[in-house]
Amino acid sequence: MTGNQGVDEGSLKVSPSLVIPLTEVKWRATPSGGPGGQHANKTASRVEVRFDVVHSSALGPRQRARLLDRLGPVVRATASDERSQARNRQIALDRLAARLAAALRTDPPRRPTGPTRGAKERRLADKRRRSDVKRQRRSGDDPDG
Repeated sequence: MTGNQGVDEGSLKVSPSLVIPLTEVKWRATPSGGPGGQHANKTASRVEVRFDVVHSSALGPRQRARLLDRLGPVVRATASDERSQARNRQIALDRLAARLAAALRTDPPRRPTGPTRGAKERRLADKRRRSDVKRQRRSGDDPDG
């Protein structure tokens, strides 16, 4: 995570065509699980970020439809990697942006291609080899054949 990658004052840049205001992102901090002694027991350093796709004003109709189809009505990202809540907030935001960007990405349609020249040559060589094997079986000195 490269800290402050897609976040400027008050907004989260997901892609060139999508910038989400941070007012549409809901935060929740809880104590992180696992070992850590008193620090882990007393501080709420685990951060969960929630983004409501259905009620967002930042999304266009096609973006909203694609996110609903691929991720559902609410997108969540959590982080409890660091001891600091501030760093976990940034990591969670980066993860949310990455999930949204991946869901919005469209792969170009595959254009079917023909077999390469090498593939054709290998196929024909295999056919010739197989044909030779069968021809050698036929031309034996078998009186019943």
